[in-house]
Amino acid sequence: MEDGFEMFLVAPPGLEAALADEARAAGFDTPRAVAGGVETRGDWAEVWRANLELRGAVRVLVRFAGFRAMHLAQLDKRARKVNWGDVLRGDVPVQVEAVCRKSRIYHNKAAAQRVERAIADAVGAPNGPDGVRVLVRIEDDFCQISLDSTGEPLHRRGHKEYVGKAPLRESMAAMFLRDCSFDGSQVVVDPMCGSGTFVLEAAEIAAGLLPGRSRGFAFEHLASFEADAFAAMRGGAGRDPGVRFFGFDRDDGAIRGAQANALRAGVADWVAFRRQAISDLTPPEGPPGLVMVNPPYGARIGNRKLLFGLYGALGKVLMDQFGGWRVGLVTSDGGLAKATGLPFQPPGPPVAFGGLKVTLWKTGVLN
Repeated sequence: MEDGFEMFLVAPPGLEAALADEARAAGFDTPRAVAGGVETRGDWAEVWRANLELRGAVRVLVRFAGFRAMHLAQLDKRARKVNWGDVLRGDVPVQVEAVCRKSRIYHNKAAAQRVERAIADAVGAPNGPDGVRVLVRIEDDFCQISLDSTGEPLHRRGHKEYVGKAPLRESMAAMFLRDCSFDGSQVVVDPMCGSGTFVLEAAEIAAGLLPGRSRGFAFEHLASFEADAFAAMRGGAGRDPGVRFFGFDRDDGAIRGAQANALRAGVADWVAFRRQAISDLTPPEGPPGLVMVNPPYGARIGNRKLLFGLYGALGKVLMDQFGGWRVGLVTSDGGLAKATGLPFQPPGPPVAFGGLKVTLWKTGVLN
C-alpha cells in the first residue's frame, strides 16, 4: 500500500461532478466522477486528508483488495491471503457487510461470514455492530473489499446540534455554495436560515476552517493510523475572513439554535442571526454578495398553495432591494422557483435529499 490505492469518495446523489471538482481543486489525484461518487487514488495520508478537508463527500472508502471468487470456498481461501494486519487491529471490532450481484456467490450473509472468519484468524479482531466497517462487494464474480475510513457520515461536522425542521445537510450546502461560485470572499445572506447551514458553511469556508476539525473518524482505529501526523494535519483556528455572513428567520427558536451552532463551530464572531420577516429584508452594508436560501417546498413542510405567495414575496424583495447580488435557491418544486419571478438560469441536476429530488436554481447578477 505504500504506492497508494483506490479511494472512493461517496457523494450525495446528483452532486458527483461537484465533488469531483472540489477534489480536483484540493489536489487529489485525477478525480473522476462516477455514479454515486468520485474515484481517485492516494496513500493513507490522502485518506485522512479527504475525510478532514472535503466538504462535499459523504464518506471515504478505501478499496484495498480485489480478486475473483466463483464459490464460497474460493472466497474463503483468497480472503485469507489478504494482508489484514496492514489495516486492521486485533483489539478493534469489525463489522463485515456483503453485497452479491450477478455472481455465482449469491448469499450475502454466507459471504460476510467467510470474510469475518478470515479476519478473525488473521488478526484476532472480533465481529461487532459498532466496529470498523469492512465492505465486501461481489459483482460478476469479482470480489472488491473496501474499508469505510469515515464512520459517521461526513456531513456530521460535530457543531450543528440544533437542526430544526428538514435541515439541509452540510455537504449539500457546501456544494451548492460552490456551484454558485462562492469562494469565501463574498457576503452571504440567507433570508430563511433555519439552523444556519448555509451561513455556517460559508463562514467556515471563508475562515479556512476544515470541516472535519472537531470530529473523530473510523481510520483512527486502523493499524495504519499515525496520531502525530494526523494531529499536524488538523490545523488550528481559522482566520478572520474579512467579510460577514447573515441569517434571518421568523422563528425565534431557529435563531437561538443557529446562534448556538455558530458558537460551537467557532464562527460566532463572523456571523449574525436575527429574527426577521421576508418583507423586512434589506442588504447589509458593503459590496453585493450572494443570497442563498432553502425555502419550504410544500412536500414535507408547508402548504404548497400558500407557498406561492411566500416565494413571490421573496422574489419581489430580492428584485427590489438586492440589485447587484446573485441568488441561489434550493427547492424540489420548479413551479415554486418560477413563482419568485427571478431571472434564473437553467436549473442544475436533481439531487437526492430525504426521499425528494431538490434542484439548485441560480441567477446571474440581479439588475
